[in-house]
Amino acid sequence: MSHPIVTVPQRAFGRTMRRDAWWLQPLLVFLGLTTFIVYSTWAAFQGEHYAWGPYLSPFYSPELFGDSPHSWFGPKPSWWPQWLLFSPALLILWAPGGFRVTCYYYRGAYYKSFWGDPPACTVGEPRQEYLGEHSLPLILQNIHRYFLYLALMFILILSHDVWKAMWFADPATERVTFRIGVGTVILAVNVFLLGGYTFGCHSLRHLVGGFGDQLSRAPLCQKTYSCVSCLNRRHMLWAWMSLFWVGFSDLYVRMCAMGVWRDLRII
Repeated sequence: MSHPIVTVPQRAFGRTMRRDAWWLQPLLVFLGLTTFIVYSTWAAFQGEHYAWGPYLSPFYSPELFGDSPHSWFGPKPSWWPQWLLFSPALLILWAPGGFRVTCYYYRGAYYKSFWGDPPACTVGEPRQEYLGEHSLPLILQNIHRYFLYLALMFILILSHDVWKAMWFADPATERVTFRIGVGTVILAVNVFLLGGYTFGCHSLRHLVGGFGDQLSRAPLCQKTYSCVSCLNRRHMLWAWMSLFWVGFSDLYVRMCAMGVWRDLRII
């Protein structure tokens, strides 16, 4: 029995029969991600005003080398080339940045908003073929799971930063006292949002589900899988809230360090 061959015409880029404002979401994503990329790049290359008292910007944590008291291994090493720009943030930001860039949600977001691939459902795209992620450079997206392991370590480090942000040293007597300021709360909220985003990751869901052939036979894995799945249902919301708040956390510490804002004491 013969079957007719139906050829679907290729739409030109941006052409569609949709009557809704399909372009609005890609535009907002483009503006949001561009704003964050510009600010975070500027903040990372600054190399200063990233610490105030017990507060440390999450863009610079952990501070491996630097001039603040939070530095793990002291100031800039002597072997660092004089001609090469030095900033503590540039030593560590590649890890959380790589986790976000390879994230399943962010892939779909910037594929649409930056590459128009496709701009939206049933909207013409600029390419004639679908290349997928099985060749360079997009095959590198598959290392997302390994960035997940690093992101989990960063959650622990940032949690420790919140603990340190509760202890203030008196400049006159050098006596350390317990205190919670607005900055302490901001850094704590940052860890909460980053944790919700990280622990709702698709890769973590697959990792937990892969511990056993049947989740019903592993109660702990089953509960963990359900918890990760619950966070994963709002993965987009966690992604945007954590992205905004980590930038705001850096801004708050920076403004306090520059004397523009005053950190108010809560307790």
